[in-house]
Amino acid sequence: MDVFRQLKSFYWPEKKLLFVSIFCLIAATALGLVYPNLLRYLIDEVIAKRQFELVPMLSIFVVVVVSFKGLLQFLHGFTGGRLGNRVAHSMRTALYKKLQYLSFQYYDQARTGDLMSRLTADLEAIRQFIGFGFAQILNVFLMLIFGMSMMFTINWQLTLLTMVTMPFLAFTAIRFEGKVHPAFRMVRQSMSTMTTAVQENITGVRTVKSFAREPHEVDKFTIRNNDFKANNIETASIWAKYFPVMEVLANLSVVILLGVGGFMVIRGQMTLGELVAFFSLIWYIIGPMWGLGFQINNFTQSKASGEKILEILHQYVHVKDHPDSIELKAKDVKGDVVMDHVTFAYPDKQPSLYDFSVHAPAGSVIGLLGGTGSGKTTVVSLLMRAYNVKDGSISLDGTDIKDIKVDSLRKQVATVFQETFLFSSNIRNNIAYGRKDVTMEEIIHAAKLAKAHDFIMELPLGYETIVGERGLGLSGGQKQRIAIARALIKDPKILILDDATSAVDMETEQEIQAGFKEVMQGRTTFIIAHRISSLKHADEIIVLKEGRIVQRGKHHELLEQEGPYRETYNIQYADRPETRSYQTQLEGRLAN
Repeated sequence: MDVFRQLKSFYWPEKKLLFVSIFCLIAATALGLVYPNLLRYLIDEVIAKRQFELVPMLSIFVVVVVSFKGLLQFLHGFTGGRLGNRVAHSMRTALYKKLQYLSFQYYDQARTGDLMSRLTADLEAIRQFIGFGFAQILNVFLMLIFGMSMMFTINWQLTLLTMVTMPFLAFTAIRFEGKVHPAFRMVRQSMSTMTTAVQENITGVRTVKSFAREPHEVDKFTIRNNDFKANNIETASIWAKYFPVMEVLANLSVVILLGVGGFMVIRGQMTLGELVAFFSLIWYIIGPMWGLGFQINNFTQSKASGEKILEILHQYVHVKDHPDSIELKAKDVKGDVVMDHVTFAYPDKQPSLYDFSVHAPAGSVIGLLGGTGSGKTTVVSLLMRAYNVKDGSISLDGTDIKDIKVDSLRKQVATVFQETFLFSSNIRNNIAYGRKDVTMEEIIHAAKLAKAHDFIMELPLGYETIVGERGLGLSGGQKQRIAIARALIKDPKILILDDATSAVDMETEQEIQAGFKEVMQGRTTFIIAHRISSLKHADEIIVLKEGRIVQRGKHHELLEQEGPYRETYNIQYADRPETRSYQTQLEGRLAN
């Protein structure tokens, strides 16, 4: 029960519903003891003594008992349902909130399908158990106590004889729980893996089709589906192995009762009414013992689900505020950034940044150039505190960013990622995502700066046009321009452009950059790009290779030096006359 003790904060606030649900179920169960006594009285008093005038009164009594028991069962179902749904609602909210605040480091390893499974199937298992399963398990033990107590009052010798198989039945049930719990964990894990495969396939359906890899994806899914099937079969095998044993042990008690009890009736040691009542009571006990397997199944499923939910709730948040963190005020932020001897490595990987230092005065533009894996994105990820710096420090206006509240820091930073993500909403909401109080005029102004307004107005509903999932229905360049508008409308002090114009043509890039000149004024801007045309206006350009700075300076200074920057420039501008003229002049100066 340790899992449910850890989840106590979710269901204990609803303890009134829990206690009412349990009380109603126990009361309804206790009323079930009326029937055996009624049978005994009917046979021994009414039929044997021919007191048939009591039948109408007994009939009315039965109707009252049945009606009251039905009311109690209704209240149990109603309160149990409310309890389960309220607890599931609270847990779902807590899980979603936790997922929102988990660090980038967690999502580097997490799988979307697995997280979706925990928010749906695992929560449903918890809802069912807390709403009804816990009360049912408690009810099983109370039925055993009630039933055996009444059986002892009728004939204690016969009670002991018929109960001789119950310890074996309980032992089998405990063994069953020990086997079926690990099996259900495997079922949950394989289901999560299979869900992830489906999610990834649907997300990447265009890539799959463009490479004609449908058969490969079917084969990959078949493997995961087979694992899921095998784990379910293993679980079913455990059920098939233990349930017949439990059934035999349960029915053995009935055989003992009929044999010994019938003999005692013949010898006059007990009445026929007592034997019939005893027979009713034994099934009153065997019923819960039969259902014990189902309740154990319910319990083990919910326990396995609870463990997976607790894994998320107990997940350590690597990037978080400390008690003395300060809140930035937008009007006081200038945007002076200093990264001092920063070295950083992702978990279980080689360092991706070595001894990196840069000073970006407020309003300056810093360009980052380098090949894939050179550390460019790591620089800006650390700046927005996606990860914590271990060696070195990063400061904003003289304050270490570790001493600034994360939310407060990120409100002053706007990022346009290379991989553009748009929400399944209209274009207006996508652009306005970073601000609550935004006017339509501001949205249009940001779109114009990003050179997105013209194509938006050509869409059927303009800014009210619904964007498909992940921006499907728009070209890569269109999505990127909407993402740029979304960043600009945030009015940040620090602007990060991570290859923000990679999906647009050269002409559109020049138009966007012309708009950037206006919005960059007064903002510290970091530009990651593979095109030198996006960087040449920067106040300082830093060239990275394998996490190390290999060159730094202004555009014209780097062209004077031999190195990767000039090599990249020559490749990108090789066909332009001005490039050939420049190279000739440079070679002449070097020769002299």
